[in-house]
Amino acid sequence: MKRLRIALDPELVNDYGPEVHWTWRYLLAGIGWAWEEVPLQADTDIVWTTHPEQTASSRLVIRANPRAWRQPSAYRLSEVGSESGLAYPRYLGEKQAQALVWMDNGRLLCQRDLAFDVFWLLTGQEEARYPRLRHGFLDLSGSPYLSERVLRQALASRIAAFLERSLADLGHQPPIPRWPGGNRAAAAVGHDVDYPQVIRWLEPLRILKRLGQRFARPAFEVLSGRRTHWHFASWMAYEAELGVRSAFYFASRKGSLLSYALGRPDPFYDVSRQNFRQVLHYLDSEGFEIGLHASYLAYRDGSWLMAEKQCLEEASGRSVAGVRHHYWHLDSNDPEHTLSLHERVGFKYDSSLIHDRCLGWRRGSTWPFYPFHQAERREMGTLQISIAWMDDQLFRLRSSNPGEPLEQLYGLADRVVEQGGCLLVDVHDYVYDEVLFPSWRATYRCLWEYLASLGGVWFATPFQIANHWSSRYTRLRKASHGLALGIH
Repeated sequence: MKRLRIALDPELVNDYGPEVHWTWRYLLAGIGWAWEEVPLQADTDIVWTTHPEQTASSRLVIRANPRAWRQPSAYRLSEVGSESGLAYPRYLGEKQAQALVWMDNGRLLCQRDLAFDVFWLLTGQEEARYPRLRHGFLDLSGSPYLSERVLRQALASRIAAFLERSLADLGHQPPIPRWPGGNRAAAAVGHDVDYPQVIRWLEPLRILKRLGQRFARPAFEVLSGRRTHWHFASWMAYEAELGVRSAFYFASRKGSLLSYALGRPDPFYDVSRQNFRQVLHYLDSEGFEIGLHASYLAYRDGSWLMAEKQCLEEASGRSVAGVRHHYWHLDSNDPEHTLSLHERVGFKYDSSLIHDRCLGWRRGSTWPFYPFHQAERREMGTLQISIAWMDDQLFRLRSSNPGEPLEQLYGLADRVVEQGGCLLVDVHDYVYDEVLFPSWRATYRCLWEYLASLGGVWFATPFQIANHWSSRYTRLRKASHGLALGIH
């Protein structure tokens, strides 16, 4: 495998080596190029330096910004800038250069530190500045993330795709494929198993509150036991029609009405019971993935998270590779602490980094990535596959996502195909019933049929995507030399 030759500013690597190397690994491995780190004086494909005018021959020269790397959390988003096919985050108080990108004697010069922009996005530098809503969700009201629809643009992977196109235009060799089978994108769906069994006296009240008195009949059917939320076989048959296999994320900590009232809103079912054991084995035998829906407070203690993983593995009779937190409830003050627990417990991937109310990619990447632990200055070992759409965002939370629902989802699909990324969505187990949840299931189907119509989309389970991406990343790292800081 031929290596891309990259030279990095030695002073910045000396000061910010783990951060810089991690960012460039994300970019190059995500694109699909093995790399060789070489001195600034060598002939290169990419140079990243504070003094572009002093570089030798290179296809692409990017000006580094040492001031930004000194204090990345000081930067605040103002808007999305755009020039020559490049979209990037523009920060408050930033002076705009007359031109950011231009050709000079056969090489491409970029006056903007795109590596810093990617680091800033992927590490969520601005998240600590936003107020918290219930369950620790970030309140993005009035921010550029909403007014500029930043989350839907996936700026980190969009910058990477720009670099890929630019080097291809300059004659660099094509990267290895991102996805198997000649596909240009990937898609997966997961079902959070929250309420497979209803409390028959309580659920009718919830239905009437949500839908009104005209739904009294289905509410009574729930009360009498003639209508349930137990839809596993229905989902399996439905997705067989779509030609896909999904993941089901089961909670293994049994909650109660009392604990719910006291601030610990975990699902009420027990995966150790025979009916759940049977459905777990049935799902597994048919090629569906079993993942953990971590409990509301699991982020507080790795031993709790480990116990929940082991409980689900015992009930299902198989190992559990993926996790997704109930209510997306990470440590809101230090999400990286929760992500590091995933690594310690042994999860292959997580998909909990999401903004509850807003469509799009929280950390700006349609590509899976290994998060960076800023306090320990290292890459973490559990892959993050970010969710772009949770079903509720276009129904109960529709006011946060104004516009025609399907057009918004098709826009996400187009973005993923454009960037060669992955579209992961969350459709809750209980919304199968079109009477109680009108249009919810149909919206998911329309999105999946639209993706199929685009062609070149690999439909897989989240585990299959994680397994492919991690194997591909390992292969590229083994074929490369350098950019090794921050790997433990």
